[in-house]
Amino acid sequence: MVTTCLKPPRLSTTEDDSVILFSTSNSPEDSLTPSSSFNNSPPPPLHHFKLSVRNLSYTLHPNKYSHFPFSQKPKPVTILNSVSFVAKSSEIVAVVGPSGTGKSTLLRIIAGRVKDKDFDAKSISINDHPMTSPTQLRKICGFVAQEDNLLPMLTVKETLMFSAKFRLKEMTPSERELRVESLLQELGLFHVADSFVGDEENRGISGGERKRVSIGVDMIHNPPILVLDEPTSGLDSTSALQVIELLSSMVKAKQRTVVLSIHQPSYRILQYISKFLILSHGSLVHNGSLELLEETICKLGFQIPMQLNALEFSMEIISRMENYSTSKYDHNEEKGPLWPEEENGGVQLQPQDNKKNFGSLCYLYLIEILFLCSRFWKVIYRTKQLFLARTMQALVGGFGLGSVFIKVRKDEGGIAERLGLFAFSLSFLLSSTVEALPIYLQERSVVMKEASRGAYRISSYIIANTFVFLPFLFIVSILFAVPVYWLVGLNPSLSAFTFFTFVVWLIVLMAGSLVLFLSAISPDFISGNSLICTVLGAFFLFSGYFIPKESIPKYWLFMYYVSLYRYPLDALLTNEYWNVRDHCFSHQIESSQCLITGFDVLKGRGIEKDNRWMNVGVMLGFFVLYRVFCWIILARKASNTTI
Repeated sequence: MVTTCLKPPRLSTTEDDSVILFSTSNSPEDSLTPSSSFNNSPPPPLHHFKLSVRNLSYTLHPNKYSHFPFSQKPKPVTILNSVSFVAKSSEIVAVVGPSGTGKSTLLRIIAGRVKDKDFDAKSISINDHPMTSPTQLRKICGFVAQEDNLLPMLTVKETLMFSAKFRLKEMTPSERELRVESLLQELGLFHVADSFVGDEENRGISGGERKRVSIGVDMIHNPPILVLDEPTSGLDSTSALQVIELLSSMVKAKQRTVVLSIHQPSYRILQYISKFLILSHGSLVHNGSLELLEETICKLGFQIPMQLNALEFSMEIISRMENYSTSKYDHNEEKGPLWPEEENGGVQLQPQDNKKNFGSLCYLYLIEILFLCSRFWKVIYRTKQLFLARTMQALVGGFGLGSVFIKVRKDEGGIAERLGLFAFSLSFLLSSTVEALPIYLQERSVVMKEASRGAYRISSYIIANTFVFLPFLFIVSILFAVPVYWLVGLNPSLSAFTFFTFVVWLIVLMAGSLVLFLSAISPDFISGNSLICTVLGAFFLFSGYFIPKESIPKYWLFMYYVSLYRYPLDALLTNEYWNVRDHCFSHQIESSQCLITGFDVLKGRGIEKDNRWMNVGVMLGFFVLYRVFCWIILARKASNTTI
């Protein structure tokens, strides 16, 4: 089975497409998918096709449950009302209109970034072939959101290369390298290929270059349709023009279709746009070229001022244009063949064989994990704050605690000191993992976008995260355990020291899993940090250190059993005293009678047998359980995401 997993099969597709859009033969063996159409660089031109939107409407139904018991039920809000248009190959179609007119909603529906219940299967077709689900459109359309969801600690080339690794798994490394090199040239990013993407806190490439990287991430698998939500927002006029010029060159060279929304385009940008769709209150009031818009304005009796272009002026008279709409879908349009006729037969939509053998699935899963491990390690290594903070925390904490509890006594007072040392060490180690929260939150939007588009599975992300943090946290555990153990003078046997280090490792692994889980349900860093502190505080309170189990109210007793502090605390105490359970730690002065033995110390904590490995099993269970919870939450979010 291992041999089967490691042997890379030759895959036919990158994605589990339900239809093949580029077949030029009646033979399934001769059909090409979008992913297999660019094994050479640059990829060959795509076939001509037509995107048709007919009578597309969308109504938002507010939550029927109100915060006020006697308030009226909110009325449905119409976002789009019978929008119809056609977009063909080698065209740039711009959706414009005032804020709140449904531009982003229209683009998300076209790109399949809506839930199944909100999708009208009769409204969108490609070459008169109806798109029956958003999943079909997601596999055909590349979608560039308004926000640039990129990892700032990766370079431009690494960002595109990882996107190629996830989306083009059937390619060889050399083919992916050629594809990325070609795309860097096409996007005009070759001169910044080795520069970090950056963000608001980490200086990197410019805003226009970052937008082109976002476009490249969604172009890597060569989609025939590219949908962009306000790609020029937040950019200066020069950067905005460069983005539009880039899209125009791609449209002409690769016969792609580009549909974008744009806000207040400059006069120089207008010349690159083939068709304008002007929306007002969810309805289409213009569908055509800039020249046709000028004619419409003249027919309405207006004259365009010299200082304005036709599109800018149309925004001022848009209420009048609603009453004189010239954008009506030609319902009598003759339906042509699904694809242009070829000498070897008509182009047809072929069902794809989705069956993959076990070896292929195993190989895909394995390389997903390896690619994610590589990316995760780069991010962690380059996040110096996390790397240095965890290392310094372990060293300073280890030597600091060792110097405070140095050479602890082996008497009754030393028993309390050891218990205090173990309790404080637990609190220190569990709370020290909060530093990873910003990385998880920063990655989450990227993970949601990539996973929702089928780049990889959420389970692959969780496993890769685990593999990367295992050795890193093991090193942190050693850096903490060595100084504190030998400076304090705990159980001097080598086996006891090894078990102590192992428990410290499990503690930070448990804490890491908890932080990963809580980051999945936290909207931001402040909420996440507050939630982590609250949960850890509750676990510490019910660990049995402050309140004995017998004194905990029955309705809070469950917290004693789910506390992350209880099990490692018992394991550390057992490791320290079980081998010396017959040793006397306190004598009666007059008669030299032993008052407290090692067994008495353990019995005071309710420990009457060596349960170290049972506690280890529980800690491993918590480590796995919180990661499973995180997987469930992220998988559900990814299935519902529309970015």
